[in-house]
Amino acid sequence: MKKTLINILKFAIYFAIGGFLMWFVYRSYDMQEIKDALSGGIKVWWLVIALFAGLLSHISRTIRWQMIIEPIAKRTDTTNTFIAVMIGYFANLLIPRMGEISRCGVLARYEKISMSKLVGTVVVERLIDVISLLVCLVLVLALQFNIVTDFLSRNTDLSGFANIFASIWTYVILLTIVLLFRVFRKWFAQTSPYQKLKGLWSKFAEGFMAIKNIKNKGRFIAHSVFIWVMYFFMIYLNFYAFDFTSHLTPLAGLSVFVLGSLGMVAPVQGGMGPWHFMVIASLQMYGVAKVEGGAFALIVWSSLNAMIVILGIVSLIVLPIINRKRENASA
Repeated sequence: MKKTLINILKFAIYFAIGGFLMWFVYRSYDMQEIKDALSGGIKVWWLVIALFAGLLSHISRTIRWQMIIEPIAKRTDTTNTFIAVMIGYFANLLIPRMGEISRCGVLARYEKISMSKLVGTVVVERLIDVISLLVCLVLVLALQFNIVTDFLSRNTDLSGFANIFASIWTYVILLTIVLLFRVFRKWFAQTSPYQKLKGLWSKFAEGFMAIKNIKNKGRFIAHSVFIWVMYFFMIYLNFYAFDFTSHLTPLAGLSVFVLGSLGMVAPVQGGMGPWHFMVIASLQMYGVAKVEGGAFALIVWSSLNAMIVILGIVSLIVLPIINRKRENASA
């Protein structure tokens, strides 16, 4: 009961933050203007095709995760793994960063695999995703340098970060932490919590290092590339659904996709607010009016997350039914 109340509180806090950021982004908009921007109509089929690209990326992520898990455990059931992935995405919409733990918990329960090992494999996945996003960012900077740097200079204030690293107190705190660790390291190594953490770490490390033993590394790399190509199409194909973005080039789509992905880093449900801001601002770089960009961000974000919600709820319903039938069939 206590854990449930804590999760409800977390959801409420994150949702309140996301709601505030959403209001902050759209506070100056007139909703009638957004309706007028959409008066030319929405080509729904392009939204559907974009969602299909997203579905393909989720399937590919499922297969890639199986490839990471297999060297340390066994070949997991594809249906269970896909459902776990979708439940993870759905959980992230409820409580940010909860999805990674949720999908590991689902697979650990139904595939009888160590939770710690699975968490290690997800860390590998997230590391690859970060590297992939950085590669995409470098690609955007290389191909659209003048446009993107102008955008960043107008929308990002780095002075706060500079002040942090310029302050002597930052280094005093870091030095104090290092000294305390060295002084109490031997004592802490003898405690029961440390021994438990050490055991968990060994399982986690085994999961993390599983990438070295992947059987078909070429196929693994292909899936990693395919996932991000589909992510790109998941945004770019939506351009054709609106008259005011249908003329934009794939390079513009890449910029909007990458800068929007940076907005997803914010710890709010589905990047609510920050993603919209980044997408609207990046569309403005290519001459799309602010109101039209706001309409695009609202419709696309809603459609993408509607798919996650629907698949997540269906997965939660179907998962126990499928596994109950399998247990009965094997009994």
